[in-house]
Amino acid sequence: MFLDLVQKIQVLHQKSVKPMPLKVIDSSTLPLNLTHYKWAKFRKTKAGVKLHLRLVFMDEKTAYPDKAIITTAREHDRGQLEVLVDDKEAMYVFDRGYVDYERFDRMTDDGYFFVSRLKKNAFIREIYSFSLPKESTVLSDRMVCIGTTQNRTENVFRLLEVVDTKGNQLRLITNRFDISAEEISEIYRSRWAIELFFKWLKQHVMIKQFYGMSKKAIQNQIFSALIVYCLHVLVQLETNSKKNVLQISRWLKAALWKTSTVWIRRFSNQTIP
Repeated sequence: MFLDLVQKIQVLHQKSVKPMPLKVIDSSTLPLNLTHYKWAKFRKTKAGVKLHLRLVFMDEKTAYPDKAIITTAREHDRGQLEVLVDDKEAMYVFDRGYVDYERFDRMTDDGYFFVSRLKKNAFIREIYSFSLPKESTVLSDRMVCIGTTQNRTENVFRLLEVVDTKGNQLRLITNRFDISAEEISEIYRSRWAIELFFKWLKQHVMIKQFYGMSKKAIQNQIFSALIVYCLHVLVQLETNSKKNVLQISRWLKAALWKTSTVWIRRFSNQTIP
């Protein structure tokens, strides 16, 4: 059912699709009670499952999940990157938890594009420094090799140093040299969409509380939550609404027993006679 809804969203999304869609990859750990979920143990006193997710970023108001993998919490993020990267027409965005030099080389050789945050202690060797416009907010833009002599990348990459909205300095690594440093910085900022998605999932569909104790019960509840989110996105697209998913969710609850024409007009910003 989830995949069927994703397909419906993709059909509507094609009307306004960008030349190279952004696909944000991240994971979120959902804690469980070790007493009742021994099969999900990942620490001495803790249990949990991890939702590995790929989110298609359409614009600042709309994003939708198009692939999800549920594992135990002990599963490392890097092990799922191979499964979540399968579209050469997309630009992938992910955080430093997925950093893997060998995979960066493999993705580049296979024709996949990405931008990721690089760990602070990563060793780099500068090959060339690109000039930046005077008004640029990017601190530096360089061509580099990553890693030590014993373990380094075979390909060269582009390393940017930027400052986030909180004043923290970040190092971004990418294999795209054909777009500006500012565009790369903006692409990475789109990662906030998946943080908002996980927040919505935990706060508004109460995914922190589970009603079954088996693996199948956990999976069903998580996919039910993803289905709810996709239905909200479909409402947004079908009605051409300017409201975000959270606004739509709140109005659906408020207008639960009203006629469909009332809430459809509300979503599509029409006045009700």
